Amino acid sequence: MRINWTSVVVDDQQKALQFYTETLGFRVKHNIPLGEHAWITVVSEEAPEGTELVLEPAGHPAVVPFRKALVEDGIPYTAFAVDDVEAEHERLVAEGVRFVQPPTDLGTVITAVFDDTCGNLIQIMEEKGQP
Repeated sequence: MRINWTSVVVDDQQKALQFYTETLGFRVKHNIPLGEHAWITVVSEEAPEGTELVLEPAGHPAVVPFRKALVEDGIPYTAFAVDDVEAEHERLVAEGVRFVQPPTDLGTVITAVFDDTCGNLIQIMEEKGQP
């Protein structure tokens, strides 16, 4: 068994596609129209054959209160690994991304949390080497 896809629920798939590709740097793997929505997946430039992130439309009624609660409590919907949180934070701030938590050393990891402009908080994290 392996993880092939994981999802992030977004308010607007096209806006999300633009943000996740042009700002975050992912690349489109699939963009298949399905009526009002599409099957859109993006992958890391570093692992184009790796796990795909589905930009899932937020159409189900349970999504709104769920995501609202996460954002109000400051809980990220998902997390992405980066090699250097400080550098990625600087790059994304320069792109206009709004962070709700600056780079923070949590002992074994350094994290930062930003607003993906599509209804979610997303965490970036850097694993620190063991002393």
